[in-house]
Amino acid sequence: MLSDEELLREARDGDETAFTALYRRRQGAVYRFALHMSGDAAISEDVTQEVFLALLEGGGRFDPSRGSLLSFLYGIARNRVLRRLEAKRPEELSGEPSSDDDVLEDLTRRETIEAVRSAILSLPTQYREAVVLCDLENASYEDAAAALECPVGTVRSRLSRGRGMLAQKLAAKAVRSLS
Repeated sequence: MLSDEELLREARDGDETAFTALYRRRQGAVYRFALHMSGDAAISEDVTQEVFLALLEGGGRFDPSRGSLLSFLYGIARNRVLRRLEAKRPEELSGEPSSDDDVLEDLTRRETIEAVRSAILSLPTQYREAVVLCDLENASYEDAAAALECPVGTVRSRLSRGRGMLAQKLAAKAVRSLS
């Protein structure tokens, strides 16, 4: 199996099969990152497409010594999402469909998912980025640092602070719902 870097090299040389393979391998992660950051499926779909177009046009900027290709893609997605969010704030988050027969269990699950999404979206951007990359997308500290263009120590401190803020928000929501 070819590495991401080899697929990129072949895609930039005009190999459509290599580009398709790279797209299929990495588009899910880019889409999920954009969705976690924006809370908007339409923005996430657009950003995902833009990331891969930008990769074809500017893939020569990728430097494997600075991080993985996935962290490079996250960096492009991050910039695109932030631009979109500056222009449009998310108005409403949609619930996830469930196939469960138990209506109460389904409702509880949706409320929990909604609470976590809302809490993540309410984090300041720098902390949200670290939480989404490291906790939701399982990026290494090094890959997150490359995507966010900051030192690994900064990623760790933002992640710690973001997790703390997220825990406080979720705890406060739980207390309110018990009242």
